[in-house]
Amino acid sequence: MRHRPEIDGLRAVAVVPIIVLHAGFDRLGGGFVGVDIFFVISGYLITTILLDELGRGDFSIARFYERRARRILPALFLVVAACLPFAWAWMMPAQLVNFGQSTVSVALFVSNVRFWLEEGYFAPSAELKPLLHTWSLAVEEQFYLLFPLFLAAVWRLGRRGVFMAVLALGAASLVLSLVLGRIAPSANFYLAPPRAWELMAGAACAFLPAGLPRRGAEAASLAGLAMIAASILAYDHDTPFPGLAAVPPVAGTALVILFATPGTLAARLLSAGPMRGIGLISYSAYLWHQPLFAFTRLRSLGEPPPLLMGGLVVLTLVLAWITWRWVERPFRRGGRVFATRRGVLGAAAAGGVAMVLVGAVVGPLSAGFPGRFPTAALLYAEAAGAGAGGPCHFDENRPLDRHPQPQCRHPDAAGNVSVLLLGDSHANALEHAVGEGLRRAETGYYAVSFGGCIPLPGFRRMRDSPSPDACHEFDEAALDYAAATGIRTVILAGRFPLYMYGKRFDNGAGGVEKGDNGAVDVIAPDAPRAGRRKDRVLAAIETQIREIARRFEVVLVYPLPEAGWDVPSLAFRRLVFANDRSALDTPYAGYLGRTAEINALFDRIAADTPRVHPARIQHALCDASAGTCLNADSGAAYYSDDDHLSPAGAALVAPIILDAVAAAEGRVD
Repeated sequence: MRHRPEIDGLRAVAVVPIIVLHAGFDRLGGGFVGVDIFFVISGYLITTILLDELGRGDFSIARFYERRARRILPALFLVVAACLPFAWAWMMPAQLVNFGQSTVSVALFVSNVRFWLEEGYFAPSAELKPLLHTWSLAVEEQFYLLFPLFLAAVWRLGRRGVFMAVLALGAASLVLSLVLGRIAPSANFYLAPPRAWELMAGAACAFLPAGLPRRGAEAASLAGLAMIAASILAYDHDTPFPGLAAVPPVAGTALVILFATPGTLAARLLSAGPMRGIGLISYSAYLWHQPLFAFTRLRSLGEPPPLLMGGLVVLTLVLAWITWRWVERPFRRGGRVFATRRGVLGAAAAGGVAMVLVGAVVGPLSAGFPGRFPTAALLYAEAAGAGAGGPCHFDENRPLDRHPQPQCRHPDAAGNVSVLLLGDSHANALEHAVGEGLRRAETGYYAVSFGGCIPLPGFRRMRDSPSPDACHEFDEAALDYAAATGIRTVILAGRFPLYMYGKRFDNGAGGVEKGDNGAVDVIAPDAPRAGRRKDRVLAAIETQIREIARRFEVVLVYPLPEAGWDVPSLAFRRLVFANDRSALDTPYAGYLGRTAEINALFDRIAADTPRVHPARIQHALCDASAGTCLNADSGAAYYSDDDHLSPAGAALVAPIILDAVAAAEGRVD
């Protein structure tokens, strides 16, 4: 096929926003659409090549796979190999296990499936996963494996019939994406079937002539660039994606491919030297950027400064040029070792096997080689994610279907249950320590929690959610079960400030929590519409707590001081990289600013409602006179991430909750 320099420039339009966004420069908040641009380009180029070969009658699937192996694998193998020493030196054992598993999935072209399965409330931060970006390569690799076979199978339908089959496949994929966007957003993002329509959009372009007159081609191609630019500038991490939001960048890319013909302004812009140069090295740039950024963050004791991240953007392009010049080009052209197809495919297989073996050894087979680090550091590392999840913690992907859940019911010696522990993942983190205390007090209890759900009925999620009423239904069913079975006391534990503000935490000392705000933004549908959303949420919280207190004794667990940074990881890095054994804490002022209104509300309810018993767990962690809230000390990390208690932290605050339960149980005749 004819080389099109404007497509090289289009690759630059795709890769630069991705790199800039992942470097932490949020002004290009929609930079993630660069992946979608790449999908359309890949669909177009691959289909054009295949149509030419099928039309000439010399299509060879072996030759096609050889070309793909030459194009993709050498640079990929190099980047993964370059990651290994840094992973060994800087990753905690659990992180190294995760990296090893990721390496195996990359070699097997299924990293998108792995990262989909790994997604969840307690999943490791995306910014710390050096190989996370390979999910999009896996989608393309799966396309490369299957699409040529599909085209060959339907070729007997004729060019028009094949075109219609491509359109039908794309339409089915788009419908699937729209459905999964509502019921399984993570699957919609990572998996190939709901992404296939983007590749099919590019494939469809290969069938269409670029036949507009000059003025029409100018307008259409500039409109395409405008659609891409608008998506990059207007979208952010709260934008539900993909789905309908992916249509503008995908359609814009298709317009550029079809109508940025030689002589048009769009073609001249995209064919400019710098654009073409970045486009030529875009694949290697994409490969290098995420490991550079992730390992820098893993090694830093705080968020890397913008100047450093800007320097890494430049280093990404330098490494990309070196890789393009000395790896990509020579391997694509062949050589003495890789002159034959057998040599290429054999080397590809050998490289894949080596990646699988290395990944298995540094990962699950060795438990991440914990002996690399001192025992004190391993105490912090072991707190990462500890106590999370379990058989009594539910979410939208694992809803609770009925009560009772036998594994969540812990009766006393007489077979009775008098306490319900209800809440979100913060309640889940408390479950073991509080449960142990209740068992010692010979008090039967029932404990269930639901990730990301305010532990009160009457709320729904504001943003796109697979089940906007799931939290209300979960809470209401648990309380109805408690009432029906004679439970007298309900412990309510949740991350109330997060639901009140609809925004994650900034501790004021450099710890800014990562994550999607939309997943936790709630509202009470029946609340009056006047006033600020926060005030309406506060009023609904008060109404619901008072309503529950008419039915039960209520132990009201005050908000946990959020950390804002990943406590085990930061404590580990301070010890290993700086030999800093001092306590890790956050400003008390940050806690007060975040919780003042919700704490005042809880104080007021507890003061005038005899059946509400306060459990002010912040007193176990915060010292008002010192102006700090403790995250970790030389003996333990009290958080398992940036806002959940570790087992050690739960043990620290549990006595306060148990005292409130004792007071509540003592009130009952």
